[in-house]
This record gives sequence, structure tokens and C-alpha cells, in this order.
Amino acid sequence: MSPEIRSGPIVHISTSHTESLQGRLCEASSAGVRSITPAALEDDLESVFDGENEFDGESESDAEPSVPAGIVLELERPERVRTALERLFEAWPDAPTVVAPPTGSEALAAAALRGGAAEYVPLDGDGDPVERIVDAIRTLGGAVSAGETAGEPTSATAANGAGRAVGVSAAPVESRPATESTGEYHRILANELPDEAFVIAADGTYLEAKVRSDAADLYTTTADELPGKNLAEVFPDDRAAELQACVDRTLRTGDVQSIEYEARTTDGCRRYEGRVVPIDEPIDGRNAVVWLARDITERMRRERELRSRRDELETLNRISAVVGQVIDTLVEAPSREAIEREVCDQLVESELYCGAWIAERTGEGSLAFRTGAGDVDAYLDRAKELEEGHAYLVQQAAETGEIQTATRIPTSDSMPESLCRAARTDGVRSAIAVPISHNDSVYGVLTVLADREDAFGEGERAGFGLLGETIGFTIMAVKNRQLLFADTVVELEFRIDGGNTFSFDLSERYGCTVSLEWAGTTADGRTVQYVTIDGLDGETVLEEAEAHPSIENCRLIHDGGENCTIEIRLAKSGVRTLANHGATFREVTVDDGVGTCLIEVSQDANVREIAKALTVIYENTELVARREIDRPVRTAAQRRDRIFDQLTDRQLTTLRLAYYSGFFEWPRESTGEEIAEAMNVSPPTMHQHLRKGMKAVLEEFFEASGGPQPP
Repeated sequence: MSPEIRSGPIVHISTSHTESLQGRLCEASSAGVRSITPAALEDDLESVFDGENEFDGESESDAEPSVPAGIVLELERPERVRTALERLFEAWPDAPTVVAPPTGSEALAAAALRGGAAEYVPLDGDGDPVERIVDAIRTLGGAVSAGETAGEPTSATAANGAGRAVGVSAAPVESRPATESTGEYHRILANELPDEAFVIAADGTYLEAKVRSDAADLYTTTADELPGKNLAEVFPDDRAAELQACVDRTLRTGDVQSIEYEARTTDGCRRYEGRVVPIDEPIDGRNAVVWLARDITERMRRERELRSRRDELETLNRISAVVGQVIDTLVEAPSREAIEREVCDQLVESELYCGAWIAERTGEGSLAFRTGAGDVDAYLDRAKELEEGHAYLVQQAAETGEIQTATRIPTSDSMPESLCRAARTDGVRSAIAVPISHNDSVYGVLTVLADREDAFGEGERAGFGLLGETIGFTIMAVKNRQLLFADTVVELEFRIDGGNTFSFDLSERYGCTVSLEWAGTTADGRTVQYVTIDGLDGETVLEEAEAHPSIENCRLIHDGGENCTIEIRLAKSGVRTLANHGATFREVTVDDGVGTCLIEVSQDANVREIAKALTVIYENTELVARREIDRPVRTAAQRRDRIFDQLTDRQLTTLRLAYYSGFFEWPRESTGEEIAEAMNVSPPTMHQHLRKGMKAVLEEFFEASGGPQPP
């Protein structure tokens, strides 16, 4: 049977005007409920109890100053929770406080835990939150009443630990006849205490016992059998000596003492707190104490959960900060090597992780070490040598593109014994393997080691997933940047003998030539291509595209009878795969079922990796040429002059009028008709000059290099 909620109302603090939680608390508890707003905390809190006689039947003149049975904060903002807890602890330090926001969050949980709340119960959580709230108030609030009844003030935390004196069990017994000198301690025992109480003489002998009926099954010695026994007969020697010392200290100082201890019961080992009160008058000539005991096992469990939750929140905050800091540094990294080195160094320097390294995929499908950090040499050496265990973990991450984790490595049955020994040597307990990827391309795997047994939970894995994607995107961006600004590039020519794609099937069936004009990626990740077909009309091309399984959508752009241009959307494309490896396309054609792919890459590009990536899409792929090409250096002024040379006077004038009159602003500041009027031409003529001029400008950027460009 759970202890009753002590006298006094439950104070419900909320900014909302609904009575939902207030009504449910009234139904679930025997106490009344008073609802106030956070603003009321600035006033005299005794005003909350005006009319308290509604609850206890006393007159206003007889009532003692009231303390709530419990406090429930139904607040949604962390700063309000923190402010309210500070004010409440000043006014009612003994009242158990529960933070119960309508919707839970990490910020609210952190505010509750750091503010010293007894419990955090979000109303949208699992189970019945009202039952949890009332149970917390009932359990945590009972000890305060016990301390006050015994004449000793106590805080809510101390009250929760009144604990039982263990080693005995019995149904409640009536107090034995008392002499005048024993009146005081019998008065204490006669009160309705939620705790169990014992009278113990100075030498550790039990004189009296009161045990609650709901705790009777825990004990192996009944309360009737307990008087006359010594502490040493009930507890192990070391525990009995500890408890006897507390009795001695109480009698020597004359002050109330508190002690926590463990004892074995029929329900296993449980935790208790005793409050030991000296008795002023000797009992039958013997000095004695009243020992109030309370089981605090559940309270300790809750405190451990709260501490664990708080530690987890703090760790996640640190992890998020580290991952964010690493991502910030990637933006300015000049090369792939610098990116990988910064990532490993910063992860280890955070002291959250003891080791980190990056491996890349080779042309043979294996993984090769690139760079690392941390003092985990023994573990790394063994991981490199093994084809199973940790090496398998990394290989799985590379092949599946999904994060892989391992915990309890030193004692793992799935890891080779040599790797477990190395883990014990370097203090490694957990590992995570994170794919470094962008779109469909996996550049390598980031492996991170931790000395924490519970590392790499769900929140931590999400952070590392974002980090892996960011590293992959940055590597791709660096490759493109190096290629864009290089004076000398490498030109690769591939021959593709057949392929199960629309271009090859169309070329083989109709003897036409298919050429790629441009390829890019839409916002939802699909590849869009603009393709020109020579030797076939648009209607036939559309029919073939609609029937081909690789085409998701096709639209006719231009139909010239013997040639056409179409827009197609694909779910999978070799063009996109090579673009993810930092390649720029110069020419892609398919003629009579044979494809030619001409691309440019930077001088330090991994040609074998690029060839392997293309082989995944087209099985019969051969690298037929590798050439270094010097790019002509073209200044901004030279590019501008080239554009001016291609524009007529009318086109240039139209572009200038449109630009300076705000035609390209949104919303437009001038209409086409107003520009046409300024030029003294008709609107269709103005639009013709404008479109031709814009095309000349765009051609310089998109086609001056002579081939299709990736986005």
C-alpha cells in the first residue's frame, strides 16, 4: 500500500487557463489542488493557502502556516521553469516538486534536472503521467511529514531518505505499556508515521518496534521477536558497527543524526535512510534513541535515472558542439587531406573520443588507411590486419552506406580475441563506423573509438550521420574547386561497349547518335539530362522513352524531324556518379551501341576510383586515353569582351535598359511594354532582342568550354 499524501493541497502552476490537469490531479489524489499562474510566485505565497480550512477542517485562527503536499509545474519554457524552481525552493524547500510540461524536450528536461526538481514527467510521455506525478508526490512528500511529526525540520531530499531499519519484518505491533519516563518516545511511536520506528538502547539493543503492514513481507525477523536483540544479531558485523556508531554519535551530541545503509531483505538488497532522534529521559535507567527508518530504494533509482538523463543531455550537448565545430572547419579546408586531418584531430581533442581514423575505398574494393589521430596504436594495428571483427564493421559501412556500431568490445564474443586484447590495452570500449558519402558516392569510412561503454546512442549516431554527409559533400566540393581553378587538368577518355540504358538501346535499335548536352540533379535527388538525338524524330523518341524502365519522365523540347532534343529524368545515372567524384564532362555520345565518355579531372584525382565508379553503371568500360591539358587563362575582362563581341547594338541596349529599369527585379519595377516604349519598338521586338542577348551571355558561361557541364 502506497503512503498517503500528506496534509495540504497540491499547488498547480500553469500559464494555461484549462482545467484538464487540475481536474485529473483532483481525481487521482486525496489532496485538493490549487492552480496559480507563474506571476503569483512574485507575491506572498502564503496567500495561496487562504481558506485552507476547506481541506483540514481547522479554523483560520487555529491553522498553522501551510506547506503544499506537492508542487506541479505545467510550464512550457525552460527559463520559466528555472525561475519558478528558484522561487519555490526559497518558499517551500520541503515540498516535492514535479515539472510536467505539456510537451517534453531536452531543454525542459535539463532545466528541471539542474533546477533540482524531484521528478520530470512530460504529459505527452508514455504511460499515465498523472499517476506518475501523484506517485512521486506521495512517495517523496511522506518523509517531510515524518520529520515534522518527530519535531525535526527536514528538506524534501532528506525526507525521502528516512528509510527502514532492515533485518526485521512483522505486522504492526501495539506499543507496550509505558512508564512516565517513556512517554515522549511512545508519543512519537503513536503518531501516524509513514516510516517504521524502533527504540534502541545505547548498547544497540532493540527495546520497541513499529513496522508498517505493507513492508512486513520484507523482513525475516518479526517485530515481536525483535525487542531484546542487538544490532549485531540483525545485521552483518561491519554494518552493525556502522549503525552502532550512529547511535553513539546521537547520544554523545544530543543532535538528530542521519545515516544511509544497505540491508538484505526478502526482495534482495535495498537501500535505507535512518533518522536517529535522542530521547531526553532514560528508559528503565538506559539511554536510548528513536530510530525512524525509510526505504529509499525507489528514490535512489529515480535519482540515478535523473543523473543518467542529465549526464546524457550534457554529453549530447558536448557531442553536438564538437560535431558543429568540426563542420565549421570543413568550409575553409583547402584539400581532402586537410579535411580528413582536421576531423580526426578535433574529435580526439574533444576528449569524448580516444581515437579516430579515415579509410578510403580502393579500386580492388578494399579499404586503405589515410589518416588518423589518438593513442590507440595497438588497436589500430590489429584492426588493419584482420579481415573480420572491426575490419568487417568498416567494410559493412562502406558497402551498405549505413552507420555501424560496436559496444563492449573488450568482452565481445563477435570480435577476434586479439582485437579484444588490443581494446583492453588502449582502453577502447565502443566504436562507430560512419560512411563518408555524398549522394550515391561513398568516398571512405570515418571510424571513431570511445572509452565509454554506452557511447554512440541514437542521438550521437544522428550527429555522426550528419558529419559523414558533410565530409562527403565537402570532399566533392573541394574536388570541383580544384578542377575549376586548375591551369592543367587530366582528360580521361572511356569507351563503353554497350549498356542497359535508354541511350544505348535507342542507338542500337535505330542507328541514331545520342549526345548529352547537360546533366544535373533536382532538389529531390533525381538526375535530369538534356539529350540530343540525331537521325530520329521526336515522336518515336517519346514512345521509346515512355516504355523504357530507366526513364521516370520524358519531355520533348525540340523536334526537327530528323533530330530532336528531349529532357529526361533518371533514377540512376553514370553521369551523376562521375560528377560526385569531381569530374567535368566534355563529351558524352553513343553511336551504333558504343559510347564515348570524355571527362576532365584534377591532377591528383584517383583515376582508378573513377573508373571503378563508372564500371558499376556500365560493365564493359575501358579507359582508352589519359591526357594532360593546359587550360588557357581567361580574365574577367576578356570574357566580358567576348560577350560584347557576340551582342548586336540593339541586343546590348535592350539588356542595359532592362537591367537598369528593374525589369529583372522581383517584383518587376518596369514592364516589357515600358522598355519597348523607351526603345520606340513593339513589345515582341523588344522581347526578341532581350532573349537573344540573354542567350549570348548564358552561352559564354555554359558552353564556352565546349561540352556539357555538371551542376
